[in-house]
Amino acid sequence: MRGDLLDQVMSETGTTQSRLSRLSGVHQPSISQFVSGRTELSDDMLGRLLECTGYQLEVTRRSLQPDLTRSERRSWQLHQQLSLELSPQTLEDWIPHIESRLEHLRTRITGQPHTRNLERWIRLVHDRDVPGIRRILNGLDRGSIEMREVSPLGGLLSDEERLQTSRSSR
Repeated sequence: MRGDLLDQVMSETGTTQSRLSRLSGVHQPSISQFVSGRTELSDDMLGRLLECTGYQLEVTRRSLQPDLTRSERRSWQLHQQLSLELSPQTLEDWIPHIESRLEHLRTRITGQPHTRNLERWIRLVHDRDVPGIRRILNGLDRGSIEMREVSPLGGLLSDEERLQTSRSSR
């Protein structure tokens, strides 16, 4: 979306990627990645690049229901239930289970982004980062969704809690 906006303004102003690179100091391959959508473009970076073309960025905030697959939505709902129970004390209580699951996942997970996300889980748990874990449990961004794909929190909810969460989502 941001990359599309940058591409549109570049077309309207006749600004090439090479010229925008020279004006902004941002490497041309990065601009190409932004425009193609292969690399995420922040509001700050988009604003900087647009200013080089004579435009300003106006950000309008609105709520948006994300387009999740059925599996992603169910995972989010189950992890959200865990978020309701998460506290520094419950995390301490859960640590033996989580560490066991991390060890199990470590032997089975291959490829990116899964191995990188598993390492991130290990750091979050080691650091007892309750706010960081909570962001992943509740997050709807692609990074949080992918983190939940290798979540070591499976098995913490009782069958009844899982069933109740499943029923309430219908």
